[in-house]
Amino acid sequence: MPLVSITRLRVRSWRFLPMFVIQSFRAAQQARSTQGNLSVSLLRQPQWAFWTRTVWTSEESMRGYMMSGVHRGVMPKLLEWCDEAALVHWTQDSQQPPEWTEAREKMQAIGRTSKVNHPSEDQRAFRIPELRVPITGETKLK
Repeated sequence: MPLVSITRLRVRSWRFLPMFVIQSFRAAQQARSTQGNLSVSLLRQPQWAFWTRTVWTSEESMRGYMMSGVHRGVMPKLLEWCDEAALVHWTQDSQQPPEWTEAREKMQAIGRTSKVNHPSEDQRAFRIPELRVPITGETKLK
């Protein structure tokens, strides 16, 4: 069954935004070319919040991506760049990516935070803001 991986990161200061955006697109390009990747999408939301949505043939292929290349190199920097970080994974029957609203619901219901050095109040309380609707600012890479 395909594995869905969703991340939400909020950049804590405008000074980290340029490098964050560059590295996000580089990591998304890496995911797109990784064996086992079925889908890659990025979503920009207000207050410098960014979501990723990937679908994989297996957890092994997702972990292989996560622990290599650009993605592995940028993960330690996110500790300083972000004040909110959360993720959620689940399996589903379809190879199609879920809707962003479903991703947000699953994030709040079964997701978890990821460590950041300067957590916001929402990070500490694990509050995931509602998505701005209609959904705009999406970039589909695969």
